Parts: sequence; structure tokens; C-alpha cells
Amino acid sequence: MADHGNAAARVAVVTGANRGIGRALALAYADAGYALALTARDPATLGDTLAEIEGADGGSRTALALPCDVADEASVEAMGKAVLERFGGVHTVVANAGIAGPTAPLHEITLAEWRECLATDLDGVFLTFRAFVPAMIDAGAGGSLIAISSMTGKRPLLDRTPYAAAKMAVIGLVRTLAHELGPHGIRVNTVCPGAVTGPRIDAVVRNQARARGVSEEEARAAFTSASPLGRFVEADEVARACTFLSSDAAASITGEDLNVNAGVAMY
Repeated sequence: MADHGNAAARVAVVTGANRGIGRALALAYADAGYALALTARDPATLGDTLAEIEGADGGSRTALALPCDVADEASVEAMGKAVLERFGGVHTVVANAGIAGPTAPLHEITLAEWRECLATDLDGVFLTFRAFVPAMIDAGAGGSLIAISSMTGKRPLLDRTPYAAAKMAVIGLVRTLAHELGPHGIRVNTVCPGAVTGPRIDAVVRNQARARGVSEEEARAAFTSASPLGRFVEADEVARACTFLSSDAAASITGEDLNVNAGVAMY
């Protein structure tokens, strides 16, 4: 088990914490002893995650839920201010919130669709990190920033140009920010999940099947056949990779893009 150091005194921020990878991240960081600030656009489903965390271990876990749209600068700034006022500082920020974007050839994608995808999947990482970096530098205690990219940040995905562009850009953002923040002891890493089981990948498979004119079974096989393990990834596998990157066991890891994609991308 990774040594999380004084994890009980640490605070983790997780965006998009209401479902899928985000929910798994919230539960994993809670299990590791972190106090949590959880955000998502949908307060109802975010409340479900909060209730699950607060109901565990006899209600001893500390968590704060804040509705937030990571594509909106004012919303992110208000969220960051509320978190810092409540907890005083943070150790880990996981920029997880994202959308799938359109599934269509580039020439059929509208500028509005393109901008919506990049605003959430790329600008959202920038805004989320920016909301906490000054306080982390001032605290002088180091910390960990983690962006959730995708295996599509490393390899093409047919008819998904906005998503691919955003996820590839996240890796460049992280590598550069790792250099900027290294002197302050703040580590910055990316996790690149593969296709994660759940409603989101089911929707992606349906859209891919429709765009390519194949059955959903064929579209699903296109994901799993590329994996040496022949399967999708589980959300909690991604979450455990993130808690490792936040831990003292990963003290020398920064600027990394860690694959958690069942071997689909090995670089």
C-alpha cells in the first residue's frame, strides 16, 4: 500500500465528482483519509456522491460539495475561494470534469460544438488549476495536481477531433506546468484512462456505431480488441492511480502521463 503520509490532514479537490471516474475518485480519496471538496455542474447527482461519502465510517469523513461549471471562469473562481475559505489550503487537485464532445467528421462539426468541448476539457483544467496554484505556492507545502486526459490524448479516435485536440493539449499543459511548479515542490501529472465501463462509454459506442454505420457490438469491439487485456477499464482503477500520484510514494513523479488503459496505448 502506498504511504499517503499525513493524509488525514490533507485536502483533495475533485471536479466532475458526481459520476463515473469522478465518483470513484471521490470515494478513493475519502478512503485514503483526505478531506474532500467535490464539484460538478449537477447538484443533485453531486449530492448523491456526498451522501455516500458522509454515510461511510459512521459519518466521520469530511466533505464539501460545490456546484461548479469548470468552463465558466467566475464559477471556478467562486468554487476555489469557497474551498480555500473552508479548508485553508489544499494538497491535491484532480481536474477530472469533462465532456465527450460531438461524434462526427470535422467538416460536420460546428464551431459552437468545437468550442464547448475545448472549453470544458482544456480550459476547465487551466481554470481549475489556476484557482488553487497561488495558495499552494504561498503555503510552501508542495502538493499534487492531476489532470485526467485520455488514451485519446496519445492516439487518434475517429470522428472525435475536438476531444482528441483537448486531451492532447492537456498533456502539454501538464508537462509545462510541472516545470513551472517544480521549484515549489508541487508535482503535476496526467492520467490517461482507456475506455471506462459505464453509461458514458455506452453512449460513445452508440455514437461511434451510428457514425461508422456498424453495429454497437462491432463498435465496442473496436475498443476492447486494441487492448492486450481485451477489456475496458474500471473507474476505480483510474482512481487508485490518482491516489498513488498524490501519495508520498510518488514523490519523484512529475510531468508524467500515466496510462491506465489496459495496454491500448503504451507510450
